[in-house]
Amino acid sequence: MSEPRPMVVKIGGAALDDAARASELWRALAETHAATGGRLIVVHGGGRAVDEHLARLGMVSERREGIRITPREQIDEIVGVLAGRVNKAVVGALHAAGVPAVGLCLGDGGISRTARATGYSFDPGFVGEIRGGDPRLLTLLIGAGFPPVVSSIGLDEQGRPLNVNADDAAAGLARIVGASRLVLMTDVPGILGADRRLIARLTPREVEGLIDRGVVSGGMIPKARAAARAAEASGSPCTICSWNAPGDLIRLARGEPAGTSVVPG
Repeated sequence: MSEPRPMVVKIGGAALDDAARASELWRALAETHAATGGRLIVVHGGGRAVDEHLARLGMVSERREGIRITPREQIDEIVGVLAGRVNKAVVGALHAAGVPAVGLCLGDGGISRTARATGYSFDPGFVGEIRGGDPRLLTLLIGAGFPPVVSSIGLDEQGRPLNVNADDAAAGLARIVGASRLVLMTDVPGILGADRRLIARLTPREVEGLIDRGVVSGGMIPKARAAARAAEASGSPCTICSWNAPGDLIRLARGEPAGTSVVPG
């Protein structure tokens, strides 16, 4: 019998800005770790922490099409915040919740092969995209009971750091490990229909239809598209749920419905 597939959970937003206020989330992740038999991988971003750090240095944060422009003079600072301070804050919060997490970045142990991102109508700078990878380190850690906490910093073939969008990083890792499910934890409970009720299941095409009709609008558009893109990229269902309702994560780990799941195809 094959081993159960891991669950990949991406956290971001206010959950990273105030680890103490997100105490229920860390407890939910601990319960999820137990419910999945230890087969949990956490991926994180940390955009606000990066913005504040760059501002203190007199550097300007710029985004286009939801992507952080990452010039040469900023990449080392971004690495320090994401792979350093934010990663250790998440690891520390999980340790306090009783989970023996291990902090990594996308480049550690060849977890992912990352290259400069292409396909944009502009030059995003030192922004990376995942082009495959090797799951053995993640499998080894999970098998030994040490859930990985992975920051969205990759390394190119020359060992140079690249900043990867955290949603894309989570989707890439979900495909590399053959995840059972990818969960994007954000500040909303899921995607709402025209009747303002939560939609339980969508395909990427249906997501675009809701956007075209104006049912999904404003700040929800990038979240919905990120879930659709992640489902297609990972080949696994991608669920949007709120870190403010961490019980949803536990329900998902137990195979129960929660949030909005975008399924491939």
